[in-house]
Amino acid sequence: MSDKQVFSPGVKKYMEDAKKIYAQREARVVRMKKFKFDTIAVHGLYSIEEALNKNQGATIEPLYLATSQAYHDSDELEAALDYLIPAWTYTRYANPTTYYLEWTLALLESYRTGVDASCVATASGISAIASAVDPFLVKQKKGEEQINFVSSIQIYGGSFQNFSVRKMQERGIEVRWVLHPEDIEEWKTKIDENTRFLYAEAPSNPQQSFCDVKTIADLAHMWEIPLIIDTTCATPALMRPLAYGADIVVHSLTKSMTSGGLAIGGAMISRKPITTKVKNDSPLFKESFAEYVKHLPYRDNGPAASPVNALFTLNDMRTLRSKMDLLSQNCQKVSEFLSHHPRVYQVDYLGLQSSCLHKLAKKYMKLVDSDDGNGNEINRYGHLMSFRVDGPPENARKVFDNLKLIFRATDLGRIKSLATIPAISTHKQQGKEARRMADIPPQMIRLCVGGENPDDIIEDLDQALRSL
Repeated sequence: MSDKQVFSPGVKKYMEDAKKIYAQREARVVRMKKFKFDTIAVHGLYSIEEALNKNQGATIEPLYLATSQAYHDSDELEAALDYLIPAWTYTRYANPTTYYLEWTLALLESYRTGVDASCVATASGISAIASAVDPFLVKQKKGEEQINFVSSIQIYGGSFQNFSVRKMQERGIEVRWVLHPEDIEEWKTKIDENTRFLYAEAPSNPQQSFCDVKTIADLAHMWEIPLIIDTTCATPALMRPLAYGADIVVHSLTKSMTSGGLAIGGAMISRKPITTKVKNDSPLFKESFAEYVKHLPYRDNGPAASPVNALFTLNDMRTLRSKMDLLSQNCQKVSEFLSHHPRVYQVDYLGLQSSCLHKLAKKYMKLVDSDDGNGNEINRYGHLMSFRVDGPPENARKVFDNLKLIFRATDLGRIKSLATIPAISTHKQQGKEARRMADIPPQMIRLCVGGENPDDIIEDLDQALRSL
């Protein structure tokens, strides 16, 4: 918002007109909140009225490839750049196609949580994480003691690298690692007055760790700090942390959200308001954190989402719930097969009752709008798992190299099954000691089960394991 307090009559006229637009949009939000998850995923805020009145009747959200927006006059330009009216201005700031994605994600992530949310879409998952954490990592006054944040060590390798190198080594911000994120007592020992936020990933990639979201959120709020959580592998179809008190949710949209594998992107969704003791001149910082990020840090740092990728993601998200249901069931069957295989010494999957975290995950991971016949939602645990091959690391590499149907790739969340060895790929930069602390041995193969018939995936795994 500009410091200017007196506006010309022309600017005021645009501001008055904007009130009607905001009111219409809010009415659509209220209306969409009455629908089920699948309906929101299909429609978002794109209405029949908007299609007919603005987009020549297009039934699908239009793709805006223009880099910038034109204005009627200087008054409209001034109002737009002061964020006084709805506008997108420039694709580094925003874009109409990206807006459709953000509105839909905010509705899905806050679905039946009892809270409102805002969203900012980014170019990648890691830029969403940076957008979520960086605004809290600024010193509030000269000579302030070293600030810190507390994070589970069982997170994606790129997140670990961002925290340990970009934050700790380059900027001198202390990262305090929690080795067992399910243990609330360990979290308690890491927090002090200089802690800015808590960070977790659930389920974690690749070792399938989990945490008690509500308990950790309550702990964070006792210290007047936010809980930031990455739920890429769950998606809002299986878990919506805002319902349990989490303040900010981050996703790599590249993964399960865009299962077709044609786009890269990220998103950060925040509840309204968040809990934080960090002071900021903008009222949006606390009241609508994602909007604050979009208006200021996002604009200045430039992690803009591609409109093309936003549209790909929107289209893949329309069937998110049914896909996560199918893929979770496939992964459950594959994990049960591997758990009994003589050449596998451990399977990491939260859907297995043998998992020490199964009971905790069962509390949170449920297929939205499902029914077991007794009015309860059905548990689903996602389509990411890992298994550990018996013997030396060379055995894991041999099994990996002998896969015939499953693709060898560092990606996950695809409709096609993919596998990688985290110790030599996604978590290699983490280093041997940090991998040991995070429970990522070289014998581990990460497997993301796709939409194929699970019997065919099992056969491929079995023939690869028989090569030993």
